Amino acid sequence: MQHDAFVGRLKALSTLGLLLAVPLLAGCQSTPTTQSGAVGVERQQTMLVSSEDVNRSAAQAYRQEMAAAARAGRLNRDPRQVARVRAVAARLISASIAFRADARGWAWESNVLSSKEVNAWCMPGGKMAVYTGLIERLKPTDAELAAIMGHEIAHALREHGRERASQAMAASIGLSILGAATGMSSGAMDLSAIIVDVTVMKPNSRAFETEADRVGVELAARAGYDPRAAISLWQKMGALGEGQPPQFLSTHPSYETRIADLRVYAQRVMPLYERARRGG
Repeated sequence: MQHDAFVGRLKALSTLGLLLAVPLLAGCQSTPTTQSGAVGVERQQTMLVSSEDVNRSAAQAYRQEMAAAARAGRLNRDPRQVARVRAVAARLISASIAFRADARGWAWESNVLSSKEVNAWCMPGGKMAVYTGLIERLKPTDAELAAIMGHEIAHALREHGRERASQAMAASIGLSILGAATGMSSGAMDLSAIIVDVTVMKPNSRAFETEADRVGVELAARAGYDPRAAISLWQKMGALGEGQPPQFLSTHPSYETRIADLRVYAQRVMPLYERARRGG
């Protein structure tokens, strides 16, 4: 009971910390990132850090990651895989201007990292990596590869990394004020930060994932890839992901929820795919 009371007190204090941060956020305005597209992604976003700072930091981090991979002999080992990934990326990048014109000027990069992990990512500013585990274990078609790369590019277009950094900054400001006001120890402050992370920030990442799914299928369709491939891709992912935790314990939508949503939005963008196939 004492433990429960202590945790309850920390939750309350964490909430208070966020409330204390609200006046600092009042001067911030919602920032447009992308056009809504045919899929209708229109959620308002509030940013505390500039895209220039985020993209600069991402570029530096990407250089370090690629340099480390090169030293370990894990960077672009198979020229055929690299050529395939970059060809898919090029088509998706061309389609990205439908969501934001300034993406044309990003310093896009895409590389392949040797790893058994089934993964791909796109840092802010268009810095991408695809892992060989995804290619070799899932054996995706080009359309399925476009589905997952489009999803990752969508995170960058929607600036989810910048948004999460802003959320973390807001929480940190509130907790710093709270710590100064209550004299909480650094250990307690760390625990409070963890509670804020799991109760406030992580559920939002489900919204980010859903947005990326929807924008991703539109990117694929505009690039001339069958958007329905996103469904078969996640069916393959589900087959690999035995023992997935219940949805309420996960920061991502369940495979069933995700696939059901993708069926709706893949169908919505089919006219764009048909137009792209005709060269329109």
